[in-house]
Amino acid sequence: MTMEVNVKAIHFDATVKLEEFIQKRIVKLEQYSDRITSADVTLELVKPETTENKKVMLKVLLPGNELVVSKTANSFEEAFDNSMDAMIRSVLKTKEKQNDAKK
Repeated sequence: MTMEVNVKAIHFDATVKLEEFIQKRIVKLEQYSDRITSADVTLELVKPETTENKKVMLKVLLPGNELVVSKTANSFEEAFDNSMDAMIRSVLKTKEKQNDAKK
C-alpha cells in the first residue's frame, strides 16, 4: 500500500526545497508500519517575527486510527524532525497495542 502525502502551508508559500525535504523524510514512516494510508503535513507560520514561530502538524491515518502530532520550533525543518520523532513513537505504540489486541 502506498501512503498518500499532502503538504499544506498556511500564511506563507513553502519552498520547493522545504517540500522536497518533507517528502523525502515522510516516507520513512512506512518502515514502521505498512498500514499507514496517508500523511498530512501542515506548515504554519505563527505570529511572524517571533522565535519558535514555525509550527508543523503531522497527521497520519491508519485503519481505525488517526494519529496527530504538533511541534513548534525556530525552523520548519526542526519542527518537522521533532514531529517525525514523536510520530514514529506514536506509530510504534499503536502497532504494539494492535499486536497485543490480536493475542
